[in-house]
Amino acid sequence: MGLHFSFQFHELPLQYPFTISRYTVSVQKTVIVTISNGMHSGYGEATVNPYYHSTQQRLTDSLMKVKPIIETSAELHPEIIWKKLALLLQDDYFALCAVDMAYWDIYAKINSKTLRSYWADEQAKTPLTSYTIGIDSLEIMKQKIIEKPWPIYKIKLGTPNDIQIVENLRKITNSVFRIDANCAWTAKQTIENSKILKYLNVEFIEQPLKSDDIEGMKKVKSESYLPIIADESCQRETDVSICSELFHGINIKLMKCGGITPALRMIKVARESRLLLMAGCMTESTIGISGLTQIASLLDYLDADGALLLRQDIASGVTFNLGNIVYSNTFGTGAKLYT
Repeated sequence: MGLHFSFQFHELPLQYPFTISRYTVSVQKTVIVTISNGMHSGYGEATVNPYYHSTQQRLTDSLMKVKPIIETSAELHPEIIWKKLALLLQDDYFALCAVDMAYWDIYAKINSKTLRSYWADEQAKTPLTSYTIGIDSLEIMKQKIIEKPWPIYKIKLGTPNDIQIVENLRKITNSVFRIDANCAWTAKQTIENSKILKYLNVEFIEQPLKSDDIEGMKKVKSESYLPIIADESCQRETDVSICSELFHGINIKLMKCGGITPALRMIKVARESRLLLMAGCMTESTIGISGLTQIASLLDYLDADGALLLRQDIASGVTFNLGNIVYSNTFGTGAKLYT
């Protein structure tokens, strides 16, 4: 039976404008890939993200390029498909991710399995997901925490008053904090801040330095009072071994690495290098989040709140109960696009 390949762009309105050190987003554009055989449909997602050169035109061109391959590749294993597609999409791993996720989803559905069961016990323990508080006025940041009681918050920083922000947020909640500076600090700032943040119940600091500051990262790794997790410095598989010398752990993002298939390989290498393992998301719908959470039991930390930040979602699938993943009781990733 042949496969049908299609994709459609959507706009995802956010509950609040989402600000990090680089930009602000109020509406997130995303593309949903659908692969169908007439009985089952698999779904994948990639967002429009100018920082990573992921534009609507580029995604369109890339997806049209691989459409003939997918439609003539029924029943091949997803790893074989990924290798074929990677040759064509070497410069567009966001599109590669969307197709890889959709193919894994339909592959699992055809075989009447949940996707996570291919590499883990379905009942395996999974880490709690954090909930992200973007940069905003202190009052709005407080309001977000009060409105969304959660066991772990990821606090976006990169302002002149970062420590004061954390000190003030700490006054209204005892939940664990994780800090993401999105490349906004220097090595000296990071080391000094880590000492203070440790006593404010901060678990780790994510990507405090620009990815090209190699000497700074070496110094931070050796002198920081908190674990340092790579994000912008760890995009593809080849980055993992480099990061093992510069960080205590890595944050894997499916869109940056090209999907679930390479993420599984990155996890293996990271474990061999004794790195802490986290997976994160973009601001995306429940399609992408349902795919991401399939690897959750292989991780130490999880940041899968992308769909929780939306005012309106476009799909059903995985949900969260105070940070705990609640998987769908259907096969594949469990995601289903609203009609």
